[in-house]
Amino acid sequence: MPPDGTASGLSVYVSCDMEGVAGIADWSQVTPGPQYQVGQELMLAEVNSAIEGAIEAGARRFLVNDSHGRMANLDPARLAGRASYLAGWHKPHYMMEGLDETFNAIFFIGYHGAVDGPPAILSHTYSPRLVAGATVDDLPVGEAGLNCLVAAHFGVPLALISGDQHAGAELRTLAPGVERVAVKSSITRFAALSVHPEEARDRIRAGAVRALGRLTELAPPRVASDCRIRVTARNADLAKLACRVRDVTRTGELELEVAGGDRLEVFRNFVAVLEITRQLAAEA
Repeated sequence: MPPDGTASGLSVYVSCDMEGVAGIADWSQVTPGPQYQVGQELMLAEVNSAIEGAIEAGARRFLVNDSHGRMANLDPARLAGRASYLAGWHKPHYMMEGLDETFNAIFFIGYHGAVDGPPAILSHTYSPRLVAGATVDDLPVGEAGLNCLVAAHFGVPLALISGDQHAGAELRTLAPGVERVAVKSSITRFAALSVHPEEARDRIRAGAVRALGRLTELAPPRVASDCRIRVTARNADLAKLACRVRDVTRTGELELEVAGGDRLEVFRNFVAVLEITRQLAAEA
């Protein structure tokens, strides 16, 4: 299908997380255990609402990249829009795996704030055990901002983000036209006031319609091709280990700079840092 979507409708890429979903307020809802199924059901319903809104706006092709935890949280048979489902935790492009230039728009569903930002429910930035903070070209970012590197590389606009009131705050600079849908208000990192799940789904569905209705006004995220990611590690051992990745340098006891030849290479190097430090971070 051509990138402008004229052949058979728009193509929408959906990256979905769980902590930003309405009704989620505890780690027990987002990790395997007695409450985990509640989180899975809430997450699936919000993803489907985004797809339903996109269908109303003319979209016909969907890829859902499960981006939470072990990244196998959804029942693929219950996805709306006959969406393709990308699952599994070992992904070179992580939360943005499967994106390419054939997509017309990106949706971030169930996203949350950065670990070093304002108190946001269950906040973290990719690896809770490794990352104490991150920036892209000196702009403080969380997962949404980091993922913009991949969107910018492929030239696809970010159209919609849902989560709490802090979700995607960094997108005011990186993707200023994005449709932001708040489905809950964080009080602290471990308490949030959510709207009723049905209200959240209505908001997301309507947000998807509005976002795709403005698609011609949207541009890919504003990330320089020679960008740099700076990471503050949680301890010096992790910072030292991370420097085994090519083009990663230590600029302070806990500070790392992740470089590369272009935006996608910078992002891949960042993911490599996550992978190489995973075991040590779990033991730290």
